[in-house]
Amino acid sequence: MSVITVDDQITIALSVRDRHASAKWYADMLGFSLRFHIDEAGWSELATNTKGVVLGLGEQAEPAPGNAVPVFGVADIAAARSALEVAGVKFDGPTETMEGMVSLASLYDPDGNALMIAQDLSDGA
Repeated sequence: MSVITVDDQITIALSVRDRHASAKWYADMLGFSLRFHIDEAGWSELATNTKGVVLGLGEQAEPAPGNAVPVFGVADIAAARSALEVAGVKFDGPTETMEGMVSLASLYDPDGNALMIAQDLSDGA
């Protein structure tokens, strides 16, 4: 039995220089559709053509190509984080919350690959 249960949603987070230009590229080239831009957070999301998979674009001055981070949805981030910590999983800093949007926690697999867990706090949750 697993330590936590993730839901049927996953966000693949990429670093980009210009979220708006990248969102247009993904829409034009791959047929993804814009879900939203959150300019104050430097974040954009697109629905992919795969059910349950979202592409997140985080704006960075110097993006790190090849550094995709999968973000797994959970129902209760505090409980999930606690269970993973008890199991010895290493986290990178505290859980961050953007009220009314999302709570996120960064963690690492045994090989040092970055992952995140996220709890959707929006009205659509």
